[in-house]
Amino acid sequence: MVGLTACGSEKSDEDKAGDKTGGDKSGQSAMSPLAALKLASQQTDKKNSAKVEGTTKMGEQNSQMSGDMDWANGIRANMSITQNGGAVANSPIAGKPMDAKYTPDAMFLNMGDEFAAQAGSGKHWVKYDYDVLAQKAGPSGAFLKDQMQNNNPSRSVELLLATGKVKSVGSEDVKGVKATHYTGTVKVSEIAKMQSKELSQSDLDALQKQLESSGMDTETIDLWVDGENLLVKKREQAQSNNGAYDSTVFYSDYGTSVTVTEPSSSDTVDFQDMLQQ
Repeated sequence: MVGLTACGSEKSDEDKAGDKTGGDKSGQSAMSPLAALKLASQQTDKKNSAKVEGTTKMGEQNSQMSGDMDWANGIRANMSITQNGGAVANSPIAGKPMDAKYTPDAMFLNMGDEFAAQAGSGKHWVKYDYDVLAQKAGPSGAFLKDQMQNNNPSRSVELLLATGKVKSVGSEDVKGVKATHYTGTVKVSEIAKMQSKELSQSDLDALQKQLESSGMDTETIDLWVDGENLLVKKREQAQSNNGAYDSTVFYSDYGTSVTVTEPSSSDTVDFQDMLQQ
């Protein structure tokens, strides 16, 4: 959810660098880090969709995901998610791939046959409505809703741009693709303000307190950008009271077609209703 070198403050120099290289496949190394990431943000945002795969570790819990995502108008995605350890270690879903569907309004998670039997409803899918989460979970729920309706891969690039401090590590291979590696650090207390579009100031203030109480101070963000100025890998790392947070995501096949079909209502239970039961 980031040793730095302060980059030049002359905006005209960055713009000139961007104009000079344009879409040239060797342009990343010729530009200043800020100018290169500005171009990467623009190019990545234009593509609207991609295939994604990644891993996330938070303390003792870890998860793997893969699928496709479209961010042209809110987040729409089809994912397979596998979770292990931590809070899910002894649950029916531990180690079992689960299908997940994301729309701009809700997330749907297929919990499997064992869950359906234990819940007593016989329904496999759980619906997490973002409006309900925003109402019930307070600032963190409102932040989740904002992210799912406005987020996309280029926002990670924009987050580093907003710091004004980022450095190039050099050229590296990312799954057979030559890419330029950039790194920077973001204060966790500022992440919500940098990434949120629709949160009220009171929600932002409350969320900042929640983040600070988690023990997280800074987050290190590493980005890898290919010769077409597209984000191909992102890694985020931080320390919290619950242990180390480490998330890596790979992006490929930009422009891929993504179709998301909501599961049947007859096989879906609302998360809120499940809690009440």
